[in-house]
Amino acid sequence: MTVSTVGELLRQWRKRRRLSQLDLAIAAEVSARHVSLVETGKSRPSADMILRLADHLHVPLRDRNRLLLAAGFAPRYAHRPLDDAALSSALDAVRRVLRAHEPYPALVFDRSWNIVMTNSAVDPFFAHVAPELLRPPVNLLRLGLDPRGLASLVVNLADVRAVFRDRISRQLATTADEDLAALYDELLAPSADEPVGQRVDADVVIPMILRVDGRELRLFSTITTFGTPLDITVDEISVESYYPADARTAAYFTRWGPARSMTGPGPTVRQRVSRWSG
Repeated sequence: MTVSTVGELLRQWRKRRRLSQLDLAIAAEVSARHVSLVETGKSRPSADMILRLADHLHVPLRDRNRLLLAAGFAPRYAHRPLDDAALSSALDAVRRVLRAHEPYPALVFDRSWNIVMTNSAVDPFFAHVAPELLRPPVNLLRLGLDPRGLASLVVNLADVRAVFRDRISRQLATTADEDLAALYDELLAPSADEPVGQRVDADVVIPMILRVDGRELRLFSTITTFGTPLDITVDEISVESYYPADARTAAYFTRWGPARSMTGPGPTVRQRVSRWSG
């Protein structure tokens, strides 16, 4: 961003949310005139007023700190490593989710889609990935879309690419993440000769179809986030859990699936924090 004043930043967030000054004023229970004065720099807002407006604009915690700094206030939200002692309860909750989801794959990624944790069911799929893509930080988008990654296993790659494009587009519409925008341009910007995905035979969700060991595995996923985060790290992580979309895929994981092919216990979920994020 080239702007630096808190008023300009708030105006950008308001326009990104497609709200008028009156809309924001009503939601925050202040006058539209006050919102206008803050945006034009004619009124210096207090830290509490900045956070009040940011809350109604659904500004991410990282960017709330930037708003405070632009107004001359100290940041309000900490940004700790996930394995910091202060985040032990949050980390324990994430570990429980990952372990409980086995034998199906689940992983944790951050705001830039870098993997920070996985469960053991994910590991065998990485055997098909080029080593350079597994050097930390390991990016989930590159793993899924790069021909040296999992893209070679994905039967309906055009559909999966379209799903990723939609998710990243919606994320960019609600954040000001320049790194994510660069990642979109690198991996997801549509081209004129891009093939159109064939419609998958599905009634509820679009599955990701992988061809592994001569079998077609159909998976769909859910996203879990923390509901009331006060730390930037916790605010920015998401847990993606993959589920079998048919009985044949469920049998692959529960009876003779990839977890059975692993030798030894493998790294614990706790150890994966440093393994993937570097």
